[in-house]
Amino acid sequence: MYTIEAATELLIRGFGGKFAAPGNPWVYTSSEPQGTGQVSAWIDFAAIPEEAGVLSGGERRFLLLAASLAEDVPVDLGDLVPGLDRSNLELVLAAIAHAGGSHQHSNIKTSDDGSMVLGKGYLDSLHPWPQDRPASQPAH
Repeated sequence: MYTIEAATELLIRGFGGKFAAPGNPWVYTSSEPQGTGQVSAWIDFAAIPEEAGVLSGGERRFLLLAASLAEDVPVDLGDLVPGLDRSNLELVLAAIAHAGGSHQHSNIKTSDDGSMVLGKGYLDSLHPWPQDRPASQPAH
């Protein structure tokens, strides 16, 4: 579940959200309104590799990483990651942290006697989404 959330967030946050917009061949919308001014939409991540071939190298790399997080789309990270610009690389780091569930990890501590104790609440994400970063936490 977190992998699909992370991949979807990548499409929403990267490149001004243009790859999450209706009109892309991998974005589908319902024909029935879900409420006033609302429609249901979903992304066919498995369609991205075939449909992204006409885009720039950076856009294609970004989309392939998103597709790989959500579906069984093989990618070569050694080829894709070096071609990302800094802002998109930061989004990919946040997506990987989210996909791994780091925002839901329990605060487990070891007591003086060596036993494990569950702390209150959850730990912060290992790498928060850029817009969600607390003001006290600087950008990397």
